[in-house]
Formats: sequence, structure tokens, C-alpha cells
Amino acid sequence: MEVGKTGTRWPVRTYSRVVPGAWGRVLVVDDNKVIRQLIRVNLELEGLEVVTAADGAECLDVVHQVRPDVVTLDVVMPRLDGLRTAAQLRADPRTRELPLAIVSACTPYEVDSGSDIGVDAFLAKPFEPAELVRIVRRLIEEKKDGAEAETGGLLGAEEGEIAGRAGS
Repeated sequence: MEVGKTGTRWPVRTYSRVVPGAWGRVLVVDDNKVIRQLIRVNLELEGLEVVTAADGAECLDVVHQVRPDVVTLDVVMPRLDGLRTAAQLRADPRTRELPLAIVSACTPYEVDSGSDIGVDAFLAKPFEPAELVRIVRRLIEEKKDGAEAETGGLLGAEEGEIAGRAGS
């Protein structure tokens, strides 16, 4: 049985809790249980639903079932690191557009490699919880704005105008 640097034994049960009225879902991937809990608690306090995974391999196993709005990834993890996980998510047509944030040491190598892969945001550890929330919120809002543009948000406005005129 493989043991991670935090003493966690694999496989680890994925944490998931449905948050009634949540305005988004985040998949948090980090091999450090304390960091996963810190991120989870701060995001849940902001009204987000959070699912956690202990490494990149577990992330790839659950991402299609979870269908998150954003994925946060540590870089240094056993089995499959965050950069290779990000590359696999970008290579899959189902997750190609999924917003990705690296939450790690953010060395120049990690930032350069992550940028080349298409990572959307970087947050250096140790981090301020408010900054984490700001980044996740921005990524979710950008994703929703992009989805509205693809489905014709303008068409929805025109329909609203028509309905408004019909009622007058």
C-alpha cells in the first residue's frame, strides 16, 4: 500500500458534501489533508460545494462524475502530480475548458509549465484564504460568463424584452 508524505494511505475516500443553494462546485486536489480541509472550509463558508481528492489520479477518476466548475491543484503529489493532471485535463475534450488553479509553491518552473499547459490561475502557499476565495470566484464567474456567451445571452435579453412588451 502506497503512503503519501502526509501519512495518508491510498486510496482515500473522496470528500463530498452537498451544500444547499451552492453557487458553484470546486474539486480540491491536494495530498496534504490539512490543506484540503483548510481550502474546503473556506470555500464552503462562501457558499460553494466542495469535493476533495488526495492526488491527480483520484482527481481524474472523479472529475467526470463530480463535474466541478473549478479544480484547484497542488503540484507536488504522489502517483500523479498537479502539472501532469492539468495536462491530462486539458487533453480531454470533456474537461478542456474547465478552469484550473494551481495552489502550490508556485516556483518559476511551476508557473511557466502551468502557463504552457493552460492553467488559469496560480496561488502561492502559504496563501490568504480571502485570496483563494477571490480566485475561485473569478474563475467560476468567467466560466459562467463564457457559457452564457456560447448559449446566446443576447437572445435571452431579447426574449425578456419581448415578454416585457407583451405584458404592457
